[in-house]
Amino acid sequence: MNTHLAELGISSELIAARGLRVCEEATSLEVAEVGMDGREHLLVASASKAWRSLKAAALVDGIDLFIVSAFRSFDRQAEIIRQKIEAGVAVENILTVCAPPGFSEHHTGRAIDLSTPGCRTLEVEFDQTTAYGWLDKHAAEFGYYLSYPIGNSWGYQYEPWHWCLQDAQPCNAPDLHENPRSSVI
Repeated sequence: MNTHLAELGISSELIAARGLRVCEEATSLEVAEVGMDGREHLLVASASKAWRSLKAAALVDGIDLFIVSAFRSFDRQAEIIRQKIEAGVAVENILTVCAPPGFSEHHTGRAIDLSTPGCRTLEVEFDQTTAYGWLDKHAAEFGYYLSYPIGNSWGYQYEPWHWCLQDAQPCNAPDLHENPRSSVI
């Protein structure tokens, strides 16, 4: 499917065994938020609009959320995995925390990794914050769902910071009506 998989030593058998679905790379993106470091976080228009509404509603309730990561290209995803391989991490271990290129919800421009002030980014402790509690209760009102809950079927670690807009059938999500995964859905 894509040349990155072979270059990174990720077999099609491994993809099939995990039941991962292809995620198309978004082509029309807009700036959803500019980080404190000046980095532009890109999303498709519908996800950007939903994010701004979600963030505004959270602020009304005293919850401060910010984007850590949003759209990621196939090339950027491959680069992230390549850096981990070069650091000596086995591919099988990498794929518990990072989707293979072509299979990340970040490619769609609908996924966001979130955090809140005072919390280390991309750490499970995020689920102990009032921000996470607010998301768990309200994110679905804005079309966002928690992609990788505890025990998810794709073999990814629990990622309480990773939320995706359900515009259409998400690339790595089951039919949400048949297999609800959290109170958000």
